[in-house]
Amino acid sequence: MSSPKLARILLLIPHLGGGGAEHVIEILARHLSPSKYDIHLALITASGHNSTRFPPSITIHQLHSARVRNSTSKLLRLIWRLRPHVILSGMAHLNLLVLILRPLLPAETRILVRQNGTLSATLASHSTPRFARRVYSVAYRRAHRIICQTDFMAQELQSKLHLLSDRFNVLPNPVDIQRLRNSSSPEPASSSTLQLLAIGRLVPEKGFDILLDAFAALPEPFQSVELIIAGTGPLLSVLRTQAQALGIGDRVNFAGQTPDPVLHFINASLYVLSSRTEGLPNALLEAAAAGLPIASTPACAGIVDLLRNREGVWLSSDVSASALRVALEEALTAIQPGRRYRHTWIEPHDLSRAIPAYEIAIDHAIARSNS
Repeated sequence: MSSPKLARILLLIPHLGGGGAEHVIEILARHLSPSKYDIHLALITASGHNSTRFPPSITIHQLHSARVRNSTSKLLRLIWRLRPHVILSGMAHLNLLVLILRPLLPAETRILVRQNGTLSATLASHSTPRFARRVYSVAYRRAHRIICQTDFMAQELQSKLHLLSDRFNVLPNPVDIQRLRNSSSPEPASSSTLQLLAIGRLVPEKGFDILLDAFAALPEPFQSVELIIAGTGPLLSVLRTQAQALGIGDRVNFAGQTPDPVLHFINASLYVLSSRTEGLPNALLEAAAAGLPIASTPACAGIVDLLRNREGVWLSSDVSASALRVALEEALTAIQPGRRYRHTWIEPHDLSRAIPAYEIAIDHAIARSNS
């Protein structure tokens, strides 16, 4: 039985094995201090999980709901049974549900929500963006703290949802830099073929159609370069068809969901971020931690601020296939097979700094619940 002296924390995500937002919450679950917190992780839609990924101090709850919006009664029962000091939700649509339910939750429970992408992208996913914006504006006022990954994300939420700045924490995504550096050293090359790597959910905002157009337009010296796209999503068949139509189907590998990006980092020559819009993708941070050279679109102000004028980084002039092609060509001309970069700008995201930052935010919320 858990010690009553431990503060009970309930972490919420739809499921394991999803995108960067789920990955961040999973990292928090594994690395938040078990001597301070009684840690619970609720999986809303998952039917199973790999418990070996977690230490025994973490209690995992599976709600087996078909969709997040169908989980209301199960989630309410779980919260009332646990009566957590703090709930930390990690996905925009799940954040919305928890905040709508707040009047029905224990009064002492504090709600922290982590915004996992730009507000513009979140609203674009709704059929009625204007109505969704009003709903988010009302709901997010109920959060005790809103966690963002960049100042740009926080400023966007403040201005467009008319929220007070004192509701926000800008916290770094936690990244296990040492593990990635130790595990991602390139293997002795069996061939001289350069390999581009992109990771993400196959959805419009990730811009993989832009990447395919840019990749197909590379000049003759780079016609032997290969492209790995790791991820799943609704655009898989569309993107495969596009690759075939562009005549690059034999050089593009849609690798599906990857359990660990290290498996792809080892042989990659260049990491590519082709997004139209982004928050701050964990895959980018992990690629940087692994030392990969990077080519990226200016998907948001936060990414531009992070990547501009960095050694081993090629930032395109705008979000377009033509501009990304230029960045790819410049990168491929400059890089050497197996070259890795230190990317010291990734250091604030190291577990040793990011986890304590999250714990301070959690402790502050607990202190307010006890006051």
